Amino acid sequence: MIIYDHLISKATLSAAELEQAVRYAREKGCDLEEVLIDYFQIKPAQIGEALAYYFQVRYEPYRVDRIKPFEVLKNLKRDFVESNHWLPIDETKEGLVVLTLDPERIKALRIVNQIFPKHTIIYTVCTQREFKATVDLFYGNGKGIALEDSGSIDEMLSKLKENEEASLDEIDEASAASENELVKLVNKIIMDAYKMGASDIHLEPYPGKEKTKVRFRKDGSLMPYIEIPASHRNALVTRIKIMCDLDISEKRKPQDGKIKFRRFAPLDIELRVATLPSAGGLEDVVMRILSAGEPIPLEKMNFTVRNLRELKSIISKPYGLFFVCGPTGSGKTTTLHSILKHLNTPETKIWTAEDPVEITQKGLRQVQINVKAGLTFATVMKSFLRADPDIIMVGEMRDRETTSLGIEASLTGHLVMATLHTNSAPESVIRLLDMGMDPFNFSDALLGILAQRLAKRLCQCKKPHIASREEISTLLMEYCEELKHIEHFKADPEAAYQKIEARWRQEYGDEHQQITLYQAVGCDQCNGTGYSGRVALHELLTATDALKKNIQEHARVADMFVTALTDGMCTLKQDGIDKVLQGITDIHQVRAVCIK
Repeated sequence: MIIYDHLISKATLSAAELEQAVRYAREKGCDLEEVLIDYFQIKPAQIGEALAYYFQVRYEPYRVDRIKPFEVLKNLKRDFVESNHWLPIDETKEGLVVLTLDPERIKALRIVNQIFPKHTIIYTVCTQREFKATVDLFYGNGKGIALEDSGSIDEMLSKLKENEEASLDEIDEASAASENELVKLVNKIIMDAYKMGASDIHLEPYPGKEKTKVRFRKDGSLMPYIEIPASHRNALVTRIKIMCDLDISEKRKPQDGKIKFRRFAPLDIELRVATLPSAGGLEDVVMRILSAGEPIPLEKMNFTVRNLRELKSIISKPYGLFFVCGPTGSGKTTTLHSILKHLNTPETKIWTAEDPVEITQKGLRQVQINVKAGLTFATVMKSFLRADPDIIMVGEMRDRETTSLGIEASLTGHLVMATLHTNSAPESVIRLLDMGMDPFNFSDALLGILAQRLAKRLCQCKKPHIASREEISTLLMEYCEELKHIEHFKADPEAAYQKIEARWRQEYGDEHQQITLYQAVGCDQCNGTGYSGRVALHELLTATDALKKNIQEHARVADMFVTALTDGMCTLKQDGIDKVLQGITDIHQVRAVCIK
């Protein structure tokens, strides 16, 4: 809706969220303004400002101390005011101030001028809640309504705390879980986590009367959110179990489920839920937010020029095996889907096997793994080979059978991609060989391996300074730490240092070739941490002839590492230092994720 575009321009909510709100309001037959306030936590004042900007009149917020203008209201009945949506609220020297929901419509009808012909009319605008509250204030039958974030977390908690003194045994969990305030609270927690950009929600109950802690994981770190009275901890867990159709009576075993949040609120996301029994007969809950979104284009994935060129060359091959490796939560699936987006054309048939399906793309045929139904990665891979694929993506190669099928598929004319849980690209080769893969078939099939980590990105509040000689020397030492094993570096280390520094000053320096580094500061935007978002660090190993020879000889990791460096591979730490010099992150974050 054009009226609310101002909210998008002010970054109060995104265009996608506004579209979701509009769709939800249509489906439920409710007012869009109510949906924005109740489900997207948009404050009435923010909506009022958007209305004022659209209608080009003053926004008039609700005031509980507003004095009723008896003289101008004496001939206006409440029913008339409510049905026509305008209300005189003040007489000033400038004219009669009229509160409306749609100033343009009221002006066009000229009804206000007919009733008050001797007055200059000053039109103002407000939200529907504020209009109703003002009508209630002037005509009685109510004292107005709480408008300042009516669904705030503090209000919800205060209502729950009213029952905090109740005995835990007195609360029936199933009925308590369906209570309106608790339902709103769970929805609010999920909505806030999504709006804050959190990846996970942790519910951590404690024995006795100690409160249940709720924490969000954002940018890789956990942060406290709220604490909930102990008397409601069981009902809270039960409510979440009900949302994902888990057994509410089973508390001794871990359970897994999925919440389709669209069933409960106008936000089109899914949550993967895990419940785990913890000490004291309690249950912890962890929810992973799986927000559907468009894959990121490869050009926006922060690849270096060399890595992007090499990667595009690798994935343009008609057949072969390509891996993305890294620990859990390092963005492997995101990267694979960006690659698939690059390859997704009408001429290409792409099958994916995922557990779970986190990102959806048009044109992809995506299969959800279901072990209970016998749908494992290996069985799906066998089916893919009979389904005329061009490209196959496997969420994870966990066992020998799946990996063997992947190699077989790549050697019979298919491009196969998969993820691995390994620390570096060369280590991935050894892991696959240790699974019992034939070194000759594997070396023939392998195209490349991309290792990845996520480092915290500096917030815009970062503080610049000209890098000192000592800082440059430290960065050079760390950058060249792994190059010391290759022949051309050992031949003349000093010349190698100078060459790398000269490149840095040329690429990242100012007109005087001085390099600017940045320091984390902290502001309201980043909650005082100095960091906002994350950036990927990459290590791309290309399967050159020399590396394939290493694989066939079952060489050690160290030997493969030296071969890869000699062939031009940039390590995770080197890529991180390049991003430090670009001002994207700092060396502390690079060191934190590049621990060996």
